[in-house]
Amino acid sequence: INEPWTIKNKSESFFKVFTPYWNSCLENIKSIKLIKAPKKINTLSLKTNDSLLLDDLSLFHKNSKWIKVLSSHWIPGEKQALKNFNNFKNNIIDNYEVGRDRPDKNYTSKLSPHLHFGEISPEKIFFEIQNKNTINYQSKKKYLSEIGWREFSYNLLYYYPKIRVDPIQRKFNKFPWEKNSKFLKAWKEGRTGYPIVDAGMRQLYKTGWIHNRVRMIVGSFLCKNLLIHWWEGEKWFYDTLVDADLGSNSAGWQWIAGCGADAAPYFRVFNPILQGLKFDPDGEYVKKYLPEIKNISTKFIHNPWEINRKEQVECNCIIGKDYPRPIVNLSKSRDKALEAFSKLKVLNE
Repeated sequence: INEPWTIKNKSESFFKVFTPYWNSCLENIKSIKLIKAPKKINTLSLKTNDSLLLDDLSLFHKNSKWIKVLSSHWIPGEKQALKNFNNFKNNIIDNYEVGRDRPDKNYTSKLSPHLHFGEISPEKIFFEIQNKNTINYQSKKKYLSEIGWREFSYNLLYYYPKIRVDPIQRKFNKFPWEKNSKFLKAWKEGRTGYPIVDAGMRQLYKTGWIHNRVRMIVGSFLCKNLLIHWWEGEKWFYDTLVDADLGSNSAGWQWIAGCGADAAPYFRVFNPILQGLKFDPDGEYVKKYLPEIKNISTKFIHNPWEINRKEQVECNCIIGKDYPRPIVNLSKSRDKALEAFSKLKVLNE
């Protein structure tokens, strides 16, 4: 909506904090008018023998199981983008403020892939949501701010062109990230032993998309419980997401790791058990992507290792066999992370 160089602070520099950035954007947006679609687009005329069909490019193997699975979840193109947008605008958005954090509910717009590939414009989304007076005010404000985060990510990408590999906060070049291929593989495959993390990672691989709240949970787990470099998460998301957007993905991972602009504070470590209990209280989300634990009671669905052997047999889920034991201790790994982050803070002072 706003080109990065058009949004300046009072010092004529760029914003590094989201809220003042977005407030400035909202003022600038008032002068923008949505451009109508052209009635005709003149295209370059090509001879038939100079053209290729999509299948001629051999972008993927025709028998790829993964492609077939993704195709059952996503329909690319402007027609589907508009259909999804209208459904969200007319039927879902009123629940967005609270519902956006519930992976067990269908309260998100699912427009990020369509935005990434230019199948719908952020201007259209912004103005139509802004001008629809029947929408719950708080949900409207919150959703538009999410469009704002996308804008902010591109603002950062413009001013930090190496954002995909270089931390915005330079002190993080000294952070003691650990290399652990076993833990990284378990994280990618959804085999960490923490249901909300594993469900998210399996949703990602199965559908090419992952719920926003769960993105933060799995990201925090990788960077702060496993102390694995955020690069690894950024690369995996970029390879597997259908909305793998350079600006948003890179800025998001830097935010999670605490090394970006306006990043999450270092002491904020998401507890996957508490997050699961709060945002997936009945375990519907984790059961959907982790069928091996579907028989476990709601009481233990986010901490299944705590049920006794007899109950495991009754649930047909032996922990350590049918579903893995936790690969790290949450409390100990959190303390280790906080110690590392604290030392980094001292080094910087």
